[in-house]
Amino acid sequence: MDHYGLLQIIRESTQFHMLAEGLRQGLPEQQLYDLPEGLRGLWVRAMAEEFRPLLVVTAGPEEAQRLASDVEAFGPDVGVDYLPAPELLPVGFYAHSPEVPAQRIRVMQGLVRGRVRVLVTDVGALAAKLPPPEVFSRSLIILRVGQNVEREELLERLARLGYRREEMVEAPGHLAVRGGLIDIYPLGAEEPVRVEFFGDEIESLRPFDPATQRSVGELEEIVITPAVVPVAPEDFRPGLDLLRKEFQQTSARLKKSRPEAARELEERMGVLLARLEAGDWPEGVMSLQPFFYPRQAILPDYFNRPPIIILDEPLRLKEEAKRLEKQRLEILTQMLEGGQALPSQGLAYAGVEEMENLLAKYQRLYFTLLPRRAGLQVRQAIGVGAQGLPSFQGKVGLLVQELGRWRRQGYRIILMAADSGRLEALRQNLASEGVEVAARQDLSSLPPPGQVTVVPGHLRQGFSWPQAKLVILGDAELYGPVRRPRRPKTPRVGGKITSFTDLKEGDYVVHVNHGIGRYLGIRQLEVGGVKKDYLLIQYAGNDRLYVPVDQISLVQKYIGGEGHVPRLYRLGGNEWAKVKGRVQEAVRAMAEELLTLYATRETVRGHAFSPDTPWQREFEEAFPYTETPDQLKAIAEVKADMERPKPMDRLLCGDVGYGKTEVALRAAFKAVMDGKQVAVLVPTTVLAQQHYNTFKERFGPYPVKVAVLSRFSSPREQRETVEALARGDIDIIIGTHRLLSEDVAFKDLGLVIIDEEQRFGVAHKEKLKQLRYTVDVLTMTATPIPRTLHMALAGVRDMSLIETPPEDRYPVQTYVVEYSPELVREAIRRELDRGGQVYYVHNRVADIDHVAFTVQQLVPEARIAVAHGQMAEEDLEAVMLDFIEGHYDVLVCTTIIENGLDIQNVNTLIVDEADTLGLAQLYQLRGRVGRTNRLAYAYFTYRPDKVLGEVAEKRLAAIREFTALGSGYKIALRDLQLRGAGNFLGPEQHGHMLAVGFDLYCQLLEEAVRKLRGKGLPERKQPPGASVELNVDNYLSDDYIPDAALKMEFYQRLMAAKEPAELDEITAEMIDRFGTPPRAVENLLLMTRIRLLAGELGILHVQQRSGEVELKFGSGHRLKGEKLLQLSQIFPRRLSFSSAGGLSIRVKIRDLEQHALLKLLEQLLSSIRNMIWPEAR
Repeated sequence: MDHYGLLQIIRESTQFHMLAEGLRQGLPEQQLYDLPEGLRGLWVRAMAEEFRPLLVVTAGPEEAQRLASDVEAFGPDVGVDYLPAPELLPVGFYAHSPEVPAQRIRVMQGLVRGRVRVLVTDVGALAAKLPPPEVFSRSLIILRVGQNVEREELLERLARLGYRREEMVEAPGHLAVRGGLIDIYPLGAEEPVRVEFFGDEIESLRPFDPATQRSVGELEEIVITPAVVPVAPEDFRPGLDLLRKEFQQTSARLKKSRPEAARELEERMGVLLARLEAGDWPEGVMSLQPFFYPRQAILPDYFNRPPIIILDEPLRLKEEAKRLEKQRLEILTQMLEGGQALPSQGLAYAGVEEMENLLAKYQRLYFTLLPRRAGLQVRQAIGVGAQGLPSFQGKVGLLVQELGRWRRQGYRIILMAADSGRLEALRQNLASEGVEVAARQDLSSLPPPGQVTVVPGHLRQGFSWPQAKLVILGDAELYGPVRRPRRPKTPRVGGKITSFTDLKEGDYVVHVNHGIGRYLGIRQLEVGGVKKDYLLIQYAGNDRLYVPVDQISLVQKYIGGEGHVPRLYRLGGNEWAKVKGRVQEAVRAMAEELLTLYATRETVRGHAFSPDTPWQREFEEAFPYTETPDQLKAIAEVKADMERPKPMDRLLCGDVGYGKTEVALRAAFKAVMDGKQVAVLVPTTVLAQQHYNTFKERFGPYPVKVAVLSRFSSPREQRETVEALARGDIDIIIGTHRLLSEDVAFKDLGLVIIDEEQRFGVAHKEKLKQLRYTVDVLTMTATPIPRTLHMALAGVRDMSLIETPPEDRYPVQTYVVEYSPELVREAIRRELDRGGQVYYVHNRVADIDHVAFTVQQLVPEARIAVAHGQMAEEDLEAVMLDFIEGHYDVLVCTTIIENGLDIQNVNTLIVDEADTLGLAQLYQLRGRVGRTNRLAYAYFTYRPDKVLGEVAEKRLAAIREFTALGSGYKIALRDLQLRGAGNFLGPEQHGHMLAVGFDLYCQLLEEAVRKLRGKGLPERKQPPGASVELNVDNYLSDDYIPDAALKMEFYQRLMAAKEPAELDEITAEMIDRFGTPPRAVENLLLMTRIRLLAGELGILHVQQRSGEVELKFGSGHRLKGEKLLQLSQIFPRRLSFSSAGGLSIRVKIRDLEQHALLKLLEQLLSSIRNMIWPEAR
């Protein structure tokens, strides 16, 4: 957005001219004071137009991100970027989230290529030394269309840069090779790229979507950056010699005083040296840099011209730099004493003194709020004379008074808000108070003095600048504290989980007719001289079944939930049919019950709520985040239900933090606006308190009485609340099952919101069931459910699914790491230093108190509490509430926190022995942190001395993927959704689901629902189109699609295709992803096209007999005499016709090889189609 007019005010100011003159004269240090935070971004943006590159340094990462966001907000991009600090872990890690390294690599590449004009960073990142810029530049691989590249040499280089070979590229750092294609996801890139070769020449470069794997355009050039930070050296030998020498000296010293530490060092360094000698550069070991790069660089060295360095509040920066240096020194000392480090590893960071000396070479500018202070020597101090503004907290009357004063003084007044809806509401509110407001899209030119202007944009803090006669008010001043963070530039990874078909050898499968077996892979068999692929399934007693791939729709992956092992059935027995019959009966009974409830509600008259009021719009505009599309859809569905004259009964599903509470708040507000009371029912006292705090805060500006009823209220308070509720003095009551007691009566109840209904007892659920006939009910659950279950229940259960996380949320920085006391101490202290709290998860009650004692010894200053499920309910609730209210810093607990807790101040999670927990649990635990605009950390630790079993190793490998939102993320989400399905269905139906597997259960449920609703059965579970039997080799060859799971996916899609256009789409995708298909694959695609075309034309089967192929038509065909004659002329001496028992066309094929036969049949069917439907040509 162009705000040139604002930039012009700064550039024309006396202060800007003084500053510019000082820079031209080469003054080493200048100061700008009386400069409020909101004006700093604008000032940097104005300087970026005039001066050489700028490096802006703040005290912490959050300030840096906010400032970078402000600079970006003021006009077209001038190359603004943010550099995060590398993670300072006291131990090496097994895996971690890609965001921070990717962002660092991306910025470093931008700097060496001269693409960054303004870089904002924090003092921690500035202290981290880097490899020399020329080494980094040489490590970049630039590929262009038309360039000749030796492929094997390129793959070798990519491996040296840290790229990991995978079957499918889904996350940064992945690489996949298929025939003439190389897929690569460069670290720091927004999307992966498909490199297509013709021989050694690059034919095309195509970015692709990692979720669909489809190309999304063309590129002329790509830059491939290293995939690991720091960058691997070009020659390992000199560094290895230095490392070995220092290791030997340190080990000799330790042997005299600490023999155990010496042994630890020898063990660690032995493993590390072996890896390095093999040319394997370990990821993330920044502290190796001093050995391999004796001449290390600092950040300003990466600019192509010396930058002007802007230090934001320099005295605070220096204090923070000292604190970080002390912290690093403590970690290094502990590690040296424990035999976990070498002395030179501390040289990877610059100390305070060294940093000051290095920065002295550059011109520096200090931004401060206050004038000159002790400890700050500058040659020129310039007072800007601006100040921050108070917040009007949405109070229009107060705002109108101030606007009047500023207008009389001739100020230009600009009101800036990020949300266009908010802007329009504000303009209308001010107009109703007699204040004329002009609306503009940008500030490319300045409005006249005395005018109030609203403009879209995000400014974290407004300001008043008397000398320039300028006032800007942002969201914070207009509405109160704003929590809209700068969105980090993260690559798009993963996508919604739409299918559970990631079938691997050894997985359990369900054959609809034969039951549960074990999938042993795809086998190619030659039957009657024809090669085809078959799925091999093993049953009990070592029975084996070969299923042709054209019957793939009869086979589903068995999905029963984490850890559940089903029993195998025997082929040919009737046991499977009995089990399936029992499940069918149970499913029908459940569907009947749901349908009865649904039908009864359709006939009952309830309250039809009024459409939204202006207050409703104002209430919704006070939401400080951007709603996700799913959230908006859910809100619209809830409101539409409420406005109907029948009682609402809607289930709202979505992960914790996905915005369900906001949907509930808006529904509650709508109900209260109609004079109705709202009851919010939650399973625990802790959740009641949390919801009460949220409702109280959001309803604060309105005349709405919110109260809470729980065990924490005294008997007297409870009695008074119950009486007030009956009188109608309370609008919204939040409580546990206490709300369902006999003594609780409402004056006019209109809406009940139930949170986590599955956690209530049977008696309470029965009472809730009765409520559903009379009032509107909105049920919320934090465990997502699979979309297939949602679809199966369409028409008998109203559901809204929120599947997308809030857009502005930072990804949680996830580490899979060996447990070490230093790590725990450092992670907890870092969180405490920024005023936050920590979850420490240890999932064994037996020794949890001992673990809490250990944590207390590591961090004596922390206030520690213990929470687990075996505590008395009152004690557990008291601890949790104290933790929520900030009376404790660290909660040492079991996995009980995975349910529903939303504490925004907790942004560090440490999980002890993560290899013993399921992926779904880890996924939910990680969801407890990172709920705000603060960067959050999750450490999944495993014991270094423990030999991991195969299952635990696999789980750690999956967690590794999970950190990058790869396949592990999908498995975790799938397991979680299945848990949600179990909760939703209840224990009895969950048992039935386990008996036949999730997919078949959903299929049976959908059939039952459709039957009961008179809709007929869903489509047959067999490939659409005609039956085709031709003696032709047709299969997906291993050299075309090597990955068995991918092969399965494409077989399933080909067999499920319903029309030729769908097949065209699949074919285009295969060519895009795997290149030109070989003959057997071409045959398979042609066979599929023949099946679909024949089906469209009413042909029942296409069957090859000796020397000919028969096309047998059904009764409704439209081929009459003259059209048959036409066909004979198009295909002379090929066709003969018969009408006995219905029309048949026989095609002579004796002289044709396999592929030519298929091409002929395709041409024949296309000709018939064009004759019948000329418009289809």
